[in-house]
Amino acid sequence: MDIAKVLALVGVVCLFAAGLAVVASRYGGSLSWPLLPGDIVWKGKDSTFVFPVTTCLVLSAVLSLLIHFGRHFLK
Repeated sequence: MDIAKVLALVGVVCLFAAGLAVVASRYGGSLSWPLLPGDIVWKGKDSTFVFPVTTCLVLSAVLSLLIHFGRHFLK
């Protein structure tokens, strides 16, 4: 695989994410992930702890599929 193609793809993804963050901040939103069933949330007196177990598993599966198909089609 050509390293230039990979770097170009990473650059495009970073630009898209940055643009999304700018648009979200202008409209008062944030880019926080929604919690899925199975994510652990502990609310204390003065703090909140979130451990997104299910979200991490879903993101891992999606990214693995994207990498697999990307390597297959760029071959």
